[in-house]
Amino acid sequence: MQLGAFSVSLAVKDIAASAVFYEKLGFSRFGGDITQNWLILKNGDTVIGLFQDMFEKNMLTFNPGWNQDAEAVDPFTDVRDIQRELKAKGLEFVSEADEGTKGPASFMVLDPDGNPVLFDQHV
Repeated sequence: MQLGAFSVSLAVKDIAASAVFYEKLGFSRFGGDITQNWLILKNGDTVIGLFQDMFEKNMLTFNPGWNQDAEAVDPFTDVRDIQRELKAKGLEFVSEADEGTKGPASFMVLDPDGNPVLFDQHV
């Protein structure tokens, strides 16, 4: 099971201040739109997302079908296949992907400590 690109999505209070802070750490803007309160920053292969007023908690994010440069990869494990495998292993879901669809979809689970883990496929 290939989970795809990995990033940490941070729930921030002030996206402009957070962007300045992480840019001082060597991150560069890679995607997103600060006017929409979200940015994607990158330092080498490390990717973080800054999200103001979008999420309650920080979360781990996997993007099936993407590499760390947000480029499509083929082949890849579809998010619905990952969901089916995790269901078979007994995981409980916060949200689920519609298994009757193809293309972009997402689902979310919580780890044992309540940390959200998002699987968000864009291809």
